[in-house]
Amino acid sequence: MQVKKSGYLEKIRPAAKKLVQLLCDKYDYCSLLGVDSDSNFYQVSARGVNISPRSLYNKRGFVIRVFDKSGQAEYSFNELTEELIPEIVKKVDEAVKLYEGENIGIPEDKPLTFDKSTEYEIDPKEVGAEKIISRISKLRETAIAKDEKIIDCLCGFEYRKYSNIFISRNRDLTQNVMWATSVMAAIGKDGDNLQQGYKGFSVSGGAEVLDELEKNLDTVVNITLEMLTAEPITPGEYECICEPEVTGMIVHEAFGHGVEMDMFAKDRALAKSYIGKQVASPLVTMHDSPCAVNQTATYFFDDEGVEAHDTLVIDKGILKGGFCDAKSALWLGTESTGNGRRESYERKAYTRMTNTYFLEGNDEVEDMIASVKDGFLLSTPSSGMEDPKNWGIQMMVSMAKEIKDGKLTGKVFAPIVMTGYVPDLLKSISMMSKTSELCGSGMCGKGYKEWVKVSDGGPYIKAKISLG
Repeated sequence: MQVKKSGYLEKIRPAAKKLVQLLCDKYDYCSLLGVDSDSNFYQVSARGVNISPRSLYNKRGFVIRVFDKSGQAEYSFNELTEELIPEIVKKVDEAVKLYEGENIGIPEDKPLTFDKSTEYEIDPKEVGAEKIISRISKLRETAIAKDEKIIDCLCGFEYRKYSNIFISRNRDLTQNVMWATSVMAAIGKDGDNLQQGYKGFSVSGGAEVLDELEKNLDTVVNITLEMLTAEPITPGEYECICEPEVTGMIVHEAFGHGVEMDMFAKDRALAKSYIGKQVASPLVTMHDSPCAVNQTATYFFDDEGVEAHDTLVIDKGILKGGFCDAKSALWLGTESTGNGRRESYERKAYTRMTNTYFLEGNDEVEDMIASVKDGFLLSTPSSGMEDPKNWGIQMMVSMAKEIKDGKLTGKVFAPIVMTGYVPDLLKSISMMSKTSELCGSGMCGKGYKEWVKVSDGGPYIKAKISLG
């Protein structure tokens, strides 16, 4: 089924078009982005039941953007009627005066009109809060009953359904999108040793993602029990197999932030000087795309009205370019890749990742493990930090499973810190699996704020990595 459009946005569309036309008569460029969003979050744990809308997502409002030869400005507001149009125009004029002299050019505005929606199988609102809580409560109870060392289990589900309209002189766009995520975190205790196993799942869709939670319940419990046996690792460089979620963290944290081109405009990214050069193994091809895959960062146009693009970042080891928003594109003299995203209509648009991933390779996972003489299978990413200026690796995974002479020994080491220089790691990739996965259960901040939904992933990869 397709996500339905917002009745509210359709009702105010005539007033929105009138407002844009009036401002187009005064300025070289004007656009309006309208947002109507609904979400909810459900969680059960030892602390009880939590059902709450996400204040970050539950927004309804508008942002006007104008550019001309004397300056440019934005103005956001949360109510639009025919009667309010004169006041809004006045506010926009006042905002432009504050930025007079900031002439960086005029955004592209080629004619484009469409109305598109993503697909879903089960509407969370139709399921209802009672049934959702009942289902995740049963999953929690089942996980706890698996082993006496499992002392608690947190289960959660979240969705967001939103509609956007984008109107300019030459564009009239509508998109209706829904994504959903589910998470499970099992808490284990053995004496004084306390550990947590975690796994998240995500779809461009609806409550059908809860099926993944049920299928992977045993996996989460086993991760927790394995971590209770973990030992400290001996620091060193090892041959490593990275699970798809760990590959995704490398894609996103170690490399993705470094090719956000607003950082090029500020001269804060080393990648700027590596365009056209080898930065990875010839096995590596990397994309960022809100339209080539279906995940939590799937959309049809960005928050600047640019149609969604599939951006080729690395092609067989060669850095082809980055991705950027419309304003950064004007600064850099290039074209927007459709990566201008806002935390909300009240916030600025920045260059942001969407669904970012490595393409799969030709290897079987079993053959990859068999090829390792002395190394580890890295599992369950924990955290990471970007370092666009220096391309340093600063990431953690929850555990490393020992591989000796091509076989998993059953020994587990934790916690694990991955360090090094990004191109060294990427150039060392020698095998990539035929299977590939993306996950979008988390979010991405620009620095420490400006949160948007993203997904990342890829195949299992074999590489040399410094662990500590």
